[in-house]
Amino acid sequence: MQASKILWLVVLSAILVACASTDESEEGLPTGSRTEQAFYEAAQKQLRSSQWDLAIKNFRALEDNFPFGNYAEQAQLELIYAYYRNYDNDAAIAAADRFIRLHPQHRNVDYAYYMKGLASFTEGTGLFERFLPTDMTSRDPGSARESFAYFSQLMARYPDSRYAPDAQKRMIHLRNLLARYEIHVANYYFKRGAYLAAANRGRYVVENFQQTPAVPDALAAMVEGYHLLEMPELEANALNVLRTNYPNHPAFRRDGSFNYNYYKGASGRSILHRLTLGLFEKSDPRGFDTRKLYNAEYRPENAPMPPELM
Repeated sequence: MQASKILWLVVLSAILVACASTDESEEGLPTGSRTEQAFYEAAQKQLRSSQWDLAIKNFRALEDNFPFGNYAEQAQLELIYAYYRNYDNDAAIAAADRFIRLHPQHRNVDYAYYMKGLASFTEGTGLFERFLPTDMTSRDPGSARESFAYFSQLMARYPDSRYAPDAQKRMIHLRNLLARYEIHVANYYFKRGAYLAAANRGRYVVENFQQTPAVPDALAAMVEGYHLLEMPELEANALNVLRTNYPNHPAFRRDGSFNYNYYKGASGRSILHRLTLGLFEKSDPRGFDTRKLYNAEYRPENAPMPPELM
């Protein structure tokens, strides 16, 4: 009986010690160590192992406990990155804004501007969109516009920044995305019979997004819209520009004439559609979308780690 009591005491003591150790090392710190360096080294280890939540916790604890310490500025900078990798884009932008406000002349403040653009660049792309193909050009363009503005700030303030080349590539991609969004809207207006609005969207792309892959479809939308509105002079001007610059646009027939039924789709309403009242076949026109013909695939680079300040 005495032996069993001793055994139970040993087991209970082991459990209590394990629990105490877990409490002490919950943040990944060495037991009993809560120094500035311990917080920083634990957060660094967690960044390397993709433990974003714990890294965020330790960076924030470091700043709370050692706001004027040797690692405080680095922790603020790396906190932006940790928030971004944890898919918390709003917090990443807020952390970047805070770093810029506190350290406007810092030698690595360009990284904060870059990360603001990057966080907005991926805003609205949740876990589902990151792993499954999704047409982001049909989404609300608000985040894309914000991201473009943030990257523009970086390019204007720090044109020689190490992050400028990647920011410039992303700006080109964002500009293409915004132009393509306008074509989506134009196609929607065609479906609704709002031909003037559709033609105006095409004209907006031609005037504001030159040299983007959406321009050929914008011109085609103008031709179609003005044709349906019976505006022959505007139609002829748009058609001439399209034929001169993009003679291979699929809206042209082999003989070079413009196919005014192209945006509706080649087959129109099939027998299946009529028999099933559209239940098993879409009746919407396909619209103008030649991305496979004119677009180059874009593969953004991964976000870089913050530069070392120490």
